[in-house]
Amino acid sequence: MTPLRQALANYLSLRRSLGYKLRRPEKLLHQFLDFLEANGAPTITTQLALTWACQPKRGEANWWAHRLSVVRTFASYVHAEDVTAEVPPRDLLPCRSRRASPYLYTDREIAALIDAAGGLRSPLRVATYQTLIGLLAVTGMRVGEAIGLNRHDFDARDGILVIHHAKFNKTRELPLHATTVAALCRYLACSKRERAATGTSALFISTTGTRLLYCNVQWTFQRLARQAGLAPRTARCRPRIHDLRHAFAVNTLLDADRDGSDTEQRLTLLSTYLGHVDPAASYWYLSASPELLALAAQRLERQPGATP
Repeated sequence: MTPLRQALANYLSLRRSLGYKLRRPEKLLHQFLDFLEANGAPTITTQLALTWACQPKRGEANWWAHRLSVVRTFASYVHAEDVTAEVPPRDLLPCRSRRASPYLYTDREIAALIDAAGGLRSPLRVATYQTLIGLLAVTGMRVGEAIGLNRHDFDARDGILVIHHAKFNKTRELPLHATTVAALCRYLACSKRERAATGTSALFISTTGTRLLYCNVQWTFQRLARQAGLAPRTARCRPRIHDLRHAFAVNTLLDADRDGSDTEQRLTLLSTYLGHVDPAASYWYLSASPELLALAAQRLERQPGATP
């Protein structure tokens, strides 16, 4: 193993001990080291990092910037032990990140997605995707968390899902509504699933009896969205599976206002339920919906000393 390969192994081990998963960075950094070795470079140089980052030639500037940022973080680690390793400057290929506008699904649109899943080829795929979409819509969990669930993470008696190794290696319990518990029980009792799931502990499985892959789930969801007639609302607001999480969060806060609950208290509970590090990470949802922005403005106007 070369010194850079060993440094990469140590780097990944250290950052993962801090809670980072680094699946994509690991893949990119191995590709970068392949590039260095092909060019006979014993260590990292800014020029080679820039040349590698600007691939493919027809790629987008933000993708190039992301690739370089992954190398920059690793290069900083290597430089601490090897002063000959160069760290690419931060103003080289600066990233102009633009956060996508969340596609806030209506109840009718979620129902249309589930109906579209009913047209999938096999009964097992129908049951899997209808249950998966429904679970994401009513819990707001991340897609990776859902497909990472194992059968024993679901406690039907107490109506709880346990999510292990979530973002930052957090573990949390999600209490479920009785209808959600019933839907999961029906899925697990599906004869097609029972026959296919002999070699895996995964809760959601593919037709080959393996755990679902994130890329396949994304592809299938996009297909279902088109079949359900869901079209982009703007260039930056397109139906994505992750937006089921956004819709859940926004509807939770809207429901708190409608039933007269303490919105700030509900936001704190929501933060825990969604697995955010702290409530501040949940405040972004206040800007995700015009209705929520209007409610926030009304609360400010009602505060003592507010400017009329």
